[in-house]
Amino acid sequence: MRKLVAALACRMQGSRLYGKPLQNLDIEQGVTILAHMIDLIQTMPSIDSTVLGISEGTANLVFINFAQERGLDYIIGDEKDVLQRLIQCCHKAQGTDIFRVTTESPFCYYEKIDEAWERHIQAGNDVTGVTGLPDGCGFNISTLECLERSHRLGNERHRSELCHLYIDEHPDDFQVEVLPVPPQLERSDLRLTVDYPEDLVLCRHVYAKLKHKAPRISVSEIIKFLDNNPQLKAMVEQYVPAGSRWQPTVSKIKGEKKPESQ
Repeated sequence: MRKLVAALACRMQGSRLYGKPLQNLDIEQGVTILAHMIDLIQTMPSIDSTVLGISEGTANLVFINFAQERGLDYIIGDEKDVLQRLIQCCHKAQGTDIFRVTTESPFCYYEKIDEAWERHIQAGNDVTGVTGLPDGCGFNISTLECLERSHRLGNERHRSELCHLYIDEHPDDFQVEVLPVPPQLERSDLRLTVDYPEDLVLCRHVYAKLKHKAPRISVSEIIKFLDNNPQLKAMVEQYVPAGSRWQPTVSKIKGEKKPESQ
């Protein structure tokens, strides 16, 4: 029986913005990025359980308190070896597959998760995911076996936050499927991940506008809101990769290499 586990890697340290997962989307209500993400994940029928992969270090003890308050399982692992922490999370929940999103990205394209899980099983994929969305909205599903193989065969740079780097570098050894998304959602010119203070301000504005639909805030509604508020997009424009613009493309189905967002 296959079991999909949401493995959420957590740490407080950050050179550009400290404690990103526990930054508030809603200051008055105390809704953090991590809490909002977990609320969303817990609405997904495909995801059996959620486990926090907490980095070692006293600064990260706050995540243990968070897990206990929410009744979540957790593991404590190496700060740099995020890949190993994801593997440990899956073992903790006795899972077979790992749902991966980064804990500084509050607005996941949740509409595709159940379809991706079904396709992942039916096609016998090692990795199934989506790409082309605004930065921070994607996700992937990986078998535990393929991540363990990556960790075993890779070297130090693969045993890091670049959890799929070994897979990207050995495409012939893994079955990877990238699911298409609607062309109107292929918006690489938009940024919805929190890495800088400006990102946090933008995401707070998004949440304030659409929190009445939380935790299921759709990417399409966020795009519409940002397109109607160009001053918000301008706040983070300097952090959008050069050359990114609104130019929808057709996603390849097999073997596409995807950049790892951290």
